[in-house]
Amino acid sequence: MNTPSLDSLLENLARGESQAAERVFRDYEPFLRALVRRRLTPMLRVKFDSMDVVQSVWADLLERYHEAGWRFTDQEHLRAFLARVTYNHFVNQCRRHAPALEHEEPLVEDELPAPPVARQPRPSQVAQADELWSTLMSLCPPAHREILELKGQGVPLGEIAARTGLHESSVRRILYELAQRLAAVRARSAAR
Repeated sequence: MNTPSLDSLLENLARGESQAAERVFRDYEPFLRALVRRRLTPMLRVKFDSMDVVQSVWADLLERYHEAGWRFTDQEHLRAFLARVTYNHFVNQCRRHAPALEHEEPLVEDELPAPPVARQPRPSQVAQADELWSTLMSLCPPAHREILELKGQGVPLGEIAARTGLHESSVRRILYELAQRLAAVRARSAAR
């Protein structure tokens, strides 16, 4: 981004134009998420993800930008400011979750009860499961297929979140939205 376009973009942002805010967000979001991801430990990943922090930064900044009358001399000044605000929001998230993290302990595999022995499914149940799986895969956006595949393998939500880099609540929301799409498709089929 060159300086004249940055100047005009920041002026538009100061006037409250949503397109300018969207462009600044798109330009800086990958950089800010990377800053947060570097600091996220596996224990913190279970509580929140990088996008949670970045979204809280933007919500706060958009609310205060116009009121505070902030002005940035160049792109590096804006970038440094956003990095500092993002770091502060990250620290706040860590502080918010610190008490829970202090009291949580990982489960030891030896302490887990043995899973019950399951009987073999009937061929009709296998066919229904295959049909349901192909319907789910067709409804699932490509970006979320890894989540669906891990869930299909029986991987717990916390581990799916850790493997994908998303927050557990984000994984839960994605699966819930997919279930809603499936319910809508089934309702349309039943209505025919």
